[in-house]
Amino acid sequence: MKFVNRNGNLHLRKRVPKRFEDIEPREYVWLSLHTDLEDVARRKANAVWDEMLEAWEAKLHGDTEDYDQRIAAARHLAGIRGFRYLPAAQVARLPATEFYARALATIRKDGSMDLKEAEALLGGIPKPNMTIEQALKEFWKLADDRTMGKSEDQIRRWRAPRMRAIANIVSVIGDKIISEITSDDMLDFRQWWMDRIRNEGVTANSANKDLIHIANVLRTVNKMKRLGLNLPLSDLSIKEGEKKTRPAFSTAWITAKLLAPGALDGLNAEARAILLGMVNTGYRPSEGAGLTADQIRLDHAVPHISIEPVGRQLKSQYSKRKIPLLGVSLEAFRALPDGFPRYAGSSAALSATVNKFLRTNGLLETDDHSMYSLRHAFEDRMLAAGIDERVRRDIFGHRLSRERYGAGASLEMARDLLAPIAF
Repeated sequence: MKFVNRNGNLHLRKRVPKRFEDIEPREYVWLSLHTDLEDVARRKANAVWDEMLEAWEAKLHGDTEDYDQRIAAARHLAGIRGFRYLPAAQVARLPATEFYARALATIRKDGSMDLKEAEALLGGIPKPNMTIEQALKEFWKLADDRTMGKSEDQIRRWRAPRMRAIANIVSVIGDKIISEITSDDMLDFRQWWMDRIRNEGVTANSANKDLIHIANVLRTVNKMKRLGLNLPLSDLSIKEGEKKTRPAFSTAWITAKLLAPGALDGLNAEARAILLGMVNTGYRPSEGAGLTADQIRLDHAVPHISIEPVGRQLKSQYSKRKIPLLGVSLEAFRALPDGFPRYAGSSAALSATVNKFLRTNGLLETDDHSMYSLRHAFEDRMLAAGIDERVRRDIFGHRLSRERYGAGASLEMARDLLAPIAF
């Protein structure tokens, strides 16, 4: 096929199709280019054709009521045209030159406006009318990175307070569209909690947790969905009174009550072993419940447990640690060296079972005591024995207030330090 440049337009010299319909679309683009160099025309035609196809595909994907798909298509189309997608309010504030460049790019050759181009370049995608409950459903998808590495039980416990908080606010203000939530709505919800604090004895901490979870859900959706909403979620926290410190079991209570012959016989074997294991290790109940056979190392020169993120997420990076086993704790693990399948997936069930048993059998030192008080008691005993803070924090899985140097105490050293205080 040959062609010549005549007054800036391409014309075929021979083998001209009899009908316009006989010309291939890519060939038509080539013939429309203003150049008399065949190879240049072919290269330009390919690039222009690919850009046209990409733009058509973007418009096709944007022909939907689904907001996510529509906004993604608009961003893609805007990028093809050399712009970044911006909401209409931001487009209106652009410098005049860029605003007019965007506006002109939406006009067809016949002078009409291409609505899909206008949506992409002028920010014409309407914000979705998302309700509070719909926002929570979106939040689970948007915040899935926060559950990476968590066990099913940990995910359930992570989701539960957020679900409860959303259910609470919906019960007070209704399942409103989130863009229509007002300051009065949030003050009404705060007052609902104030009434409960006065009349039902619930704590301000519970109210503040609800407010934190609601703000986190709505702000995450607002940010990740790029909704640009100004949500009235600040300055709502309720002043808390003096926090109660969870009491520790006294040494006398542990020896005379908890470790008395037959005192724990009515507790199922797995729960009893985890409880006794806690006496001389101070691990968190969830850490004990999650131990596997590989992490219970009884044939080592120093029998110990290794708390690791196996099938679950640890509370912090400092929680990964090894703790020597001594006394009643060592005997408990020797009885059940393969772990605790009954509670591996539900540490909440473990705590509920143990605390109910202790309460029913008069084994709680006061009403404020619980299973967790054994962890506090273990720390008190380490402190009374003069064990160095670095060693205590390493055994407990706590952050050190200064930089950590070296590997810390060996298992042998930790065993020798703990032996005098073990039961």
